[in-house]
Amino acid sequence: MSWLVTGGAGYIGSHVVRALRDVDIDAVVVDNLDTGHRRFVRDDVPFVEGDILDTDLLVRTMLDHDVHGVIHLAGFKAAGVSVDVPLVAYTQNVTGTISVLEAMTRANVGSMVFSSSAACYGTTDVDLVTEALAPAPESPYGETKLIGEWLIRDQAVATGLKHTSLRYFNVVGSGSEDLFDDSQHNLFPLIFNALLDGKTPKIYGNDYPTQDGTCVRDYVHVADLAAAHAVAARHLENGEPLEAVYNLGSGAGSSVQEIMDTVREVSGIDFEPEVIPRRPGDPPRIVADGKLAARDLDWKMRHDLRDMVATAWTSRQYAAAHPD
Repeated sequence: MSWLVTGGAGYIGSHVVRALRDVDIDAVVVDNLDTGHRRFVRDDVPFVEGDILDTDLLVRTMLDHDVHGVIHLAGFKAAGVSVDVPLVAYTQNVTGTISVLEAMTRANVGSMVFSSSAACYGTTDVDLVTEALAPAPESPYGETKLIGEWLIRDQAVATGLKHTSLRYFNVVGSGSEDLFDDSQHNLFPLIFNALLDGKTPKIYGNDYPTQDGTCVRDYVHVADLAAAHAVAARHLENGEPLEAVYNLGSGAGSSVQEIMDTVREVSGIDFEPEVIPRRPGDPPRIVADGKLAARDLDWKMRHDLRDMVATAWTSRQYAAAHPD
């Protein structure tokens, strides 16, 4: 008996696979390696290179590996880029999720943990985002994640699928030095790459109504996030009920300036970020309430901001020393 992790060779997915093994749940990975890395998947974990749009491949994989549940992370993840290529985002995230659900039905797989996103909420001016806040996505990416939740909900009505969706905020850090975030759209890699290239990291606006004038965002450590997936899988496997949606948020948040200051301290590189004009649409603050996940998924912030930066920096150094 095992769980299939789609996108399990990616930054978050590879951490989820290791978190599953930590609680004695066997994993099998399907990944097309578009953004993932084969070396992120340990040799003792079955790996199938392929796309989630290939429904027959998914069915064969589920049957061959006695899959009882799916953690669905694979998809298009760049919110800003999705505005320019909406059809790509919809194909990967909506058609792809339909393909996974169809394969699960054909293979009689009855449990799913879905990788959703804070992008479902859109811009908000509340102090803490809770699951009760009405979704209002503002990008094709956010829309596709919300549609994914709807597809899973409707399939549950039709087939009895057991499920939950986990809405991520800003995932950072590393649980192992050999697992790193190399996305060109995420803040930490952008800062590290700029520093290592001898350039100056940028802050988009320092005149927001926050404690230091820079935007506040909700940062969570990837290992904490991965552990919550493993707990969710275990609950569903045991037939224990879960809410349809959980926020995996810190309840606090950190400012962009705080991130820069911590990077300076951890890296030992003395720099002063360049402040440039605000980006249109950037809200001053987005922070989530994680109390519901704490109640049901043992969700907690086991790593502080310095841990997040330090582990991310260590893994970035490892990546530079061990290129593919």
